[in-house]
Amino acid sequence: MVHQHFMLVPPFTVLENIILGEESHRAGVLNMNIPAAKITEIIRENGLHVELNMKVEDLPVGLQQRVEILKILYRGAEILVFDEPTAVLTPQEAEELFDTFRRMKEQGKGIIFISHKLDEVLTIADRITVIRRGQVIKTLERTEANKPLIAELMVGKPVFLEVDKKPKTAGRVILKVYDLQATSERGHKVLNGINLEVHAGEIYGIAGVEGNGQTELIEAIGQRVKLDAGDIELQGESILNWDVRRRRDQGIGHIPQDRHKYGLLLPFSLADNIMLGRHHQPPFVKKFQIIDQKQIRAYSRETIESFDIRTPSELTPANALSGGNQQKVIIAREMRFEPKLLVAAQPTRGVDIGAMEFIYSQLIKARDQGKAVLLISADLDEILSLSDRIGVIFKGRIIKEFRSEDTSREEVGFYMTGEQESA
Repeated sequence: MVHQHFMLVPPFTVLENIILGEESHRAGVLNMNIPAAKITEIIRENGLHVELNMKVEDLPVGLQQRVEILKILYRGAEILVFDEPTAVLTPQEAEELFDTFRRMKEQGKGIIFISHKLDEVLTIADRITVIRRGQVIKTLERTEANKPLIAELMVGKPVFLEVDKKPKTAGRVILKVYDLQATSERGHKVLNGINLEVHAGEIYGIAGVEGNGQTELIEAIGQRVKLDAGDIELQGESILNWDVRRRRDQGIGHIPQDRHKYGLLLPFSLADNIMLGRHHQPPFVKKFQIIDQKQIRAYSRETIESFDIRTPSELTPANALSGGNQQKVIIAREMRFEPKLLVAAQPTRGVDIGAMEFIYSQLIKARDQGKAVLLISADLDEILSLSDRIGVIFKGRIIKEFRSEDTSREEVGFYMTGEQESA
């Protein structure tokens, strides 16, 4: 199985990672020549070129995935399972992966391709099985399947897959990031002079292969990473000396990329989670800073109804909800406090198409209300559909900006590889 999050040892070479656990010995001495010859032949047969002596930590994500594929082919696997394999790939790399699938299919191997990207499923699959809530709903031949049908089977009702985004003139600059630089604990530059502006009434999407500084940018805006240089301004005022509470009080909302780690207190009630970060503000505190539980519960019930959060009660613990409804809780909390800037990081990760449709509508609504939205997503189609402007991030820098109507999936994907950097 090729996992969505790779199972590799970064300091090891490609060859060492592939043979790990299947080493060849001769007289008690590790023999690298025999496996190297076998792997070279597998590379040739499947078009999976990668240098065997390179360290995995020095490889781009697309080549790291090839190492994962070579690991299972080296072990003679006849059935290969791929879990969201294109989530970390550019469009060009995804097409190369599909070419590899076709070669393996011709060799008689079986491939299970797990994905929420319907276009890709329809492109590569011979048969399509839809699963909902742990049960098989239906299996279709590719010739009888289409996007609306699959989406309806996934959710259980008709789904509108198109984003309804009307033209809008952007307003003044809300967020300005200037020459931001940061270094990881291992001494690697993770932010390398990043510059960008997000205006009121626009969605600015950041496109890039994961691991190019997206997480560090989010953490810098939220005060969770130490900066070497640069500045971040909210409506013309530097926020570098603001603590997290002040940043939120001054209008920065955040949909985190990991809702369980950063977005929710899972054992706590929905009412508690809806109030996170705002419990110290009127009208939720009474005299002497006593929390008004009656006011909080009433506000939470209203929020649950307004955002169609499926739950028996506002007192239900957050860990009892589905992933989509957990994400709705976070979006409801951030939207209801009217942020000036909404940072949305991987907002649809791990949710079904029905919840995805809702999340898209909320981001568009925020933009139409004049809020500035910074969207970070590994889903390039999501970036292209929702964004007014797109910045391509590569090695901690924005190397190219586009207006969404003036570019294509292929062009953005080309810049995501870093092949043609442009200041």
